[in-house]
Amino acid sequence: MHGAPAMPADFRQMPYADPNAPKGGRIVFGLLGTFDSLNPFIVKGLAVQQIRGYVVESLMARSNDEPFTLYGLLAQSIETDTERSYVTFRLNPLARFSDGKPVLASDVLFSWRLMRDKGRPNHRLYYAKVEKAEALDERTVRFDFGDANDRELPLIMGLMPVFPEHAIDVATFEETSLAAPVGSGPYKVTTVRPGVSVTLSRNPDYWGRDLPVNRGLWNFDEVRLDYYREANGAFEAFKRGLYDFRVETEPLRWHEGYDFTAARKGDVVRDVIKPGTPQPSEYLAFNTRRPVFSDIRVRQALTLLFDFQWINRNYFFGLYGRSAGFFAGSELSAYSRPAEPREKALLAPYAASVRPDILDGTYRLPVTDGSGRDRTTLRAALTLLSEAGYKLDGALLRRRSDKTPLTFEILVTTRDQERIALAYSRDLKRAGIDVTIRAVDAVQFDQRRLSFDFDMIPYRLDQSLSPGNEQAFYFGTSAADSHGTRNYMGAKNPAVDAMITAILEAREQSDFVPAVRALDRVLMSGFYAIPVYSAQQQWIARWNRIERPSVTALTGYLPETWWYKPAPKAQ
Repeated sequence: MHGAPAMPADFRQMPYADPNAPKGGRIVFGLLGTFDSLNPFIVKGLAVQQIRGYVVESLMARSNDEPFTLYGLLAQSIETDTERSYVTFRLNPLARFSDGKPVLASDVLFSWRLMRDKGRPNHRLYYAKVEKAEALDERTVRFDFGDANDRELPLIMGLMPVFPEHAIDVATFEETSLAAPVGSGPYKVTTVRPGVSVTLSRNPDYWGRDLPVNRGLWNFDEVRLDYYREANGAFEAFKRGLYDFRVETEPLRWHEGYDFTAARKGDVVRDVIKPGTPQPSEYLAFNTRRPVFSDIRVRQALTLLFDFQWINRNYFFGLYGRSAGFFAGSELSAYSRPAEPREKALLAPYAASVRPDILDGTYRLPVTDGSGRDRTTLRAALTLLSEAGYKLDGALLRRRSDKTPLTFEILVTTRDQERIALAYSRDLKRAGIDVTIRAVDAVQFDQRRLSFDFDMIPYRLDQSLSPGNEQAFYFGTSAADSHGTRNYMGAKNPAVDAMITAILEAREQSDFVPAVRALDRVLMSGFYAIPVYSAQQQWIARWNRIERPSVTALTGYLPETWWYKPAPKAQ
């Protein structure tokens, strides 16, 4: 996406794959939920997501060691211009579908039309930006983008799934189906137990096994995906060895739940992985459209009153971190980093939109004594609230001008969200702020969130190392009044819009990183949301019959690089 690929043209394998990994055995996934479809490319149904990658391939494969770089998979070569106004893919002549038929330019054009007309909304949006598509010969296809002016498009086309035209019924494509799809990938669907389990078996005739992007990957003869309806039942099944690994997301379980016999004996191994991607982060978003949050001093004061140290210790066993920014733990984060000259140049016309201590990297989130009664942060918050026109009247904080109390509602939908909101409300009460916590079901929560009908809501943000157009959907002025966008906080800031434009215009990594950090600084300076916590690590538990490479990818764990370790033979 920016600059040059990290791997040389003659690379042998990805750095996070072991080319000597043994082939064979089986891995069993334990997935929460159910499924009623083997088609993850449409809106309808609950689909098995692993169909993509394992069964259906794209023209190119993404490197998990770089922010956004693709290497040839079905495509043997790629051509584009400096403006990225077109892209041409030349298909590998070896490429075959699992039924033995070759992958041709006509299949690529068919797949593009299918995704544009019948795919998921994001697919329809992107693929509609193609102005002209044509087959130059049997194995070469060209896409022209006209005036789209979107430098991501050649990469987005490279990630397009490729389907066999001869095996797809266009009329029924948008309907859920449990029929085994024909793909060009390393596995075929061999067994389906509706809603319960899907078995993928290695295709012994897989055409791409020796490609550099695949060397050391897809090592299991069989991949079984078992579904569990309920989280505790799924964990008990793992303890009994019914599936091979789990990604733990519950701090209490990670802290206390792995004291069972197999774990004590070393049969279950626990890996703590620290990826280089932005950490998944939880926030409490202020709806700045509401008058109560229109004054930034109020938002700053309410940020001071959130006692992360107490919540982290009492609810999360100290396992979470926290960052003021929106790209936590990655090279894109501006938090605690002084601005470089390129950032300063971008921000110069918008000096009023960036706090000096955020620009020079000295700003830090408040750190309390963890008692739940920290007086220092309370005094600082009350000072800011006084500057904003509020005064304590007995036990209640009121606006001096009209005696209106400072009060708002926190909308929640899960028990965890409610627990955090209750702890926060206790801290707010000490400052004389009256807060209502309203718990609603998931449907009502979504409806109110999408129509911006709330004062404050919890929300999670998962950023990538290659932020782009979606940042305008999250933070842009044009999204602030458009229901259904993710600009929950109602940010309307020309500085934010300008930094997003700089991100989209960047061509080299040396321009891109400063533009993202500049955006991060403007967002931090706006106090649009209270950082609740960031998950700094990936917690993986696996039975020791499953091995993984010694090198971890930038993105973290990758089951497709793991292998089965046979039990030692009896002497």
